[in-house]
Amino acid sequence: MKTAINGLSLYLIKLRKAYLSRTLTVSEVIHDILGRVADFKDYNIWISLRNPGTLLSEAKRLEQFDPEQLPLYGIPFAIKDNIDFDGLPTTAACPDFSYLPQQTAFAVQLLIDAGAVLIGKTNMDQFATGLNGTRSPEPYGICKNALNPDYIAGGSSSGSAVAVALDIVSFSLGTDTAGSGRVPAAFNHIVGLKPTRGLISCSGVVPACKSLDCVSIFTHTAAEAEYLLDILLPYDLNDRYARDERLLESRQVVGKDSKLRFGVPKSDQLNFFGDEESAALFNQAIAALKTLGEVVEVDFQPFLESAALLYGGPWVAERYAGIQHFIETQPEALLPVIRQVLSTAQDKTAIDAFNAFHRLQTLKRQAHETLSGLSCMVTPTAPRIYRIDEMLADPVTLNSNLGYYTNFMNLLDLCAVAIPSGFYTNGLPFGITLFGTALSDRRLLGYAQHIEELHQPYPTQTEPNDNPDLSMPPSTRYRRIAVCGAHMHGLALNQQLLALGARFYATARTSANYRLYALAIAPPERPGLVRDEAQGQHIALELWELPKEHWSAFIGNINSPLCLGSVELENGRWEYGFLCENYPITHSVEITHFGGWRNYQKAKSTEGS
Repeated sequence: MKTAINGLSLYLIKLRKAYLSRTLTVSEVIHDILGRVADFKDYNIWISLRNPGTLLSEAKRLEQFDPEQLPLYGIPFAIKDNIDFDGLPTTAACPDFSYLPQQTAFAVQLLIDAGAVLIGKTNMDQFATGLNGTRSPEPYGICKNALNPDYIAGGSSSGSAVAVALDIVSFSLGTDTAGSGRVPAAFNHIVGLKPTRGLISCSGVVPACKSLDCVSIFTHTAAEAEYLLDILLPYDLNDRYARDERLLESRQVVGKDSKLRFGVPKSDQLNFFGDEESAALFNQAIAALKTLGEVVEVDFQPFLESAALLYGGPWVAERYAGIQHFIETQPEALLPVIRQVLSTAQDKTAIDAFNAFHRLQTLKRQAHETLSGLSCMVTPTAPRIYRIDEMLADPVTLNSNLGYYTNFMNLLDLCAVAIPSGFYTNGLPFGITLFGTALSDRRLLGYAQHIEELHQPYPTQTEPNDNPDLSMPPSTRYRRIAVCGAHMHGLALNQQLLALGARFYATARTSANYRLYALAIAPPERPGLVRDEAQGQHIALELWELPKEHWSAFIGNINSPLCLGSVELENGRWEYGFLCENYPITHSVEITHFGGWRNYQKAKSTEGS
């Protein structure tokens, strides 16, 4: 499998670092990607590709810019072919439905404006109706699993997942109504983020269930998904289901002292449809979670009953309504299995709809009560994986099995992230999903990054795994600040950051060039960080990100002897951070040997007791 340019993979973080260090050009990347596309032609990943000459011209244009100024400078990506791009047809995997959009989808335009390079549009289950990836007609063909082409890739966002898994692009967009952004992630050993409904604009997306649809993100790591989510959050006035990003929960500090509480379904509510190895892999995942916190069994019935409503209830009529004119004028253009799935729509009545809405509201309350006592819920992403021939032999039943842990998510207004969690003995991947209430996306991504540390680096990595939190620069909408004392999470002045919309990003350490003092100044007690290249040590920090529009309000509260300057991190990156003038040092107590403010405070409290 071809995965590197001169030893460098296309992982977003690594590629961006190469651009920033000027060791790689966008043109070199595009040339290499064109070769990868040809190498994996038999996997049926693409429905349409941009012209190579156009891509190389775009690369040359980008090379005139400073990579620092564009958060996705030169990063290659793909989009599912139910998402519009002005320049390629949109087919939704139905040749007779094909049209040329006059405008690029809102979310895609945000990525392009940030410097990303669209390579092409990917294969999918027709009209996003399926979780398996085999429901794509000729000339597109069945998209194949990245790790074993005899197995299904998962759907409906099959090509988007496989393009990332094979390292042809750094990330991709899919859509997720019933699990289409999560199941393919699990089957191809990558990360799939299904955000809260409305956080990412669905303008320019062919609807499956308009009230439930989400644009999803496929990446190699949870840190990359979080970085991309931030770029995709701007509010779209033309999306009637848009949600205000300011309602998002902050990213939580997750460390060795965190008290995490993971919910899992009761053992008799788990279902692996006869696959004992899937059950064993999930048990292994639970055992790993117990090293991070408490694992509790909860009643999964409200989630299962909600899942049954998606295709067994009136929402199938919403799928029909999304493409009603096309179905009724060209029914022969749909695959037989798609016609079969949608055929029940016309039997649904308004009475059925209202009864289902009322029942769903009860289930939603029960589900949210369950989640209120948990850090998050954890399930398998899919109960098992099937061979392509098995799926074709029983397409409706087996596809239904795949949605056991996913179909309820959007009906209950939840968000989720699917992450890798081990391998079957045949080398295929197994995955788990973390999910929580709407707008807890950042919290889930923080947990996901913590859980990723329990697992070995991905098989396609060619370098040791960097700390993604510290390698990735902040987005253009935030400014990062390093804090070493009272502004840290849970301490006396942390509320100043929170009140201005700041979000925690990561723990870190300075380079070994700093000394720390407990300053003799008015309460609250605060430290002073001073650079000393001769006798310095590493000092513990926290990195926070502050909206740029509130930056001046924050620094206006900083008084002498504290000041703001550039602080060097352990990984060599420089960030804005709190420093101290030299004049109060002679009257202060040096605490450098504690390695950080929290350790110093803990030692003081131990002495006091």
